[in-house]
Amino acid sequence: MSDIEFTSEEKEILVHKIQSYFHKELSEDIGQFDAEFLLDFFSKEIGSYHYNRGLQDARTLIEENAQNITQTFYEMEKPTEFIKS
Repeated sequence: MSDIEFTSEEKEILVHKIQSYFHKELSEDIGQFDAEFLLDFFSKEIGSYHYNRGLQDARTLIEENAQNITQTFYEMEKPTEFIKS
């Protein structure tokens, strides 16, 4: 897996969310540099767990849909008669 790269817009939104969390939940003001540092830390140290969980969820969804598609094919089959000789 490559490193998680956010666009500047995404990073700005995420940094703002971190700052808001610290202010609302911890009654602490955190600067942009510290918020970016935390974002980078969590992305590097925890991001792979979220990424892997997303892959697992996607794999499960695909497997379930493949089973549904297979079932649909069986339901679409037309009856056939075998001629005995």
